[in-house]
Amino acid sequence: MWTDERVEQLKSLWTEGLSASQIARVLGGVTRNAVIGKVHRLGLAGRASPSRSERPRLPLTPKVSIRVHAPEPPVVDEDPVLLDDGNFATVLTINDRMCRWPIGDPAENEFHFCGRKPKNGSPYCEAHARKAYQPQQLRRDRGRMHG
Repeated sequence: MWTDERVEQLKSLWTEGLSASQIARVLGGVTRNAVIGKVHRLGLAGRASPSRSERPRLPLTPKVSIRVHAPEPPVVDEDPVLLDDGNFATVLTINDRMCRWPIGDPAENEFHFCGRKPKNGSPYCEAHARKAYQPQQLRRDRGRMHG
């Protein structure tokens, strides 16, 4: 059943990436299982290109969640605002008329923004603006005193 000629043909078809059943069809007179058996006996199991019918298995990338530990923003007395739909302001619903002070861990689903009315010319509401701009204000005030 396996003449040298057929073995050579089997080898070349296998290297071209045909599946065992495709090879069996080309050779004729052998079953898919016979081809698989011969392939293993010949040590042909590994081949360069996967056949079109067998999807190449992608290496599984381990799921690594990178948590950036941001310094906890200081606790502010302002409670975040609930929007009309009963949810907090999120990345999707935040807009220019809302305080953009981030609350929670950006990696978590609960992450949201303050959402209160921002003070003029600031992305934050009054309370969060005071927190955000403290250092600059102190410096500015000191500079003014030396006038």
